[in-house]
Amino acid sequence: MYCIKCGVELSPGQGACPLCGTRVYHPDLPLEQAKPCYPQKDFPSEEFNRRGLLFVITILYVLPLFLPVIFELFWHGQVTWSGYVAGAVLLSYICLILPYWFRRGHPVIFLPCDTAAVALYLAYINFSLHAQWYWGFALPITLSLGAIVVAVVALHRYVHCKFLYIYGGGLILLGGWTLLLEFLIRLTFGVSSPIIWSVFSCASLFVLGMLLILLEIIKPLKESLYKMFFIGRMQ
Repeated sequence: MYCIKCGVELSPGQGACPLCGTRVYHPDLPLEQAKPCYPQKDFPSEEFNRRGLLFVITILYVLPLFLPVIFELFWHGQVTWSGYVAGAVLLSYICLILPYWFRRGHPVIFLPCDTAAVALYLAYINFSLHAQWYWGFALPITLSLGAIVVAVVALHRYVHCKFLYIYGGGLILLGGWTLLLEFLIRLTFGVSSPIIWSVFSCASLFVLGMLLILLEIIKPLKESLYKMFFIGRMQ
């Protein structure tokens, strides 16, 4: 039996949830003897103008987006550092605020858009500085990390399988991504440090990922940990 409010697994014979105190409904008792486990009064939900709030936030974003560019054009006649500031503000708006304009935003759609926005911002920095690190370093690193995040989110949202398998596999892939990161740093920037830090991070993430997978496989250990830490029942 599980608590109807927080989902904590209850021991046989318990009359109330040990975590939230909600009274347990016993099906063997008649309905007239069982007291309600929640208030019967319907409280009005708080409503607010979501689009109005988003409009105000958008106006607040417009100020730091254009003011540095206007200021630098007025005083220096060109755009240098203000372009980086405006790009960072626009990137934060796309990643943090833009999804809330949609009533039912799907992260599998917005996350690739966020990845593309990050890639374009890094491309602007690279080409404005006349650097050579974008194609061989920034773009593959950004796209590979974005692919890992999108895959984990898509599997979590649309595939009916055990969540710990997904998270464990994501950690293992992230460990492999750190190997790619250090390899491209050495290849692009000519770093010849004897310390191979990515091996340690990859090994740590691999161990954590395997622990999650084993935790999903060993059902009694998983259930005991859920009960010990008052975690609701998961798939």
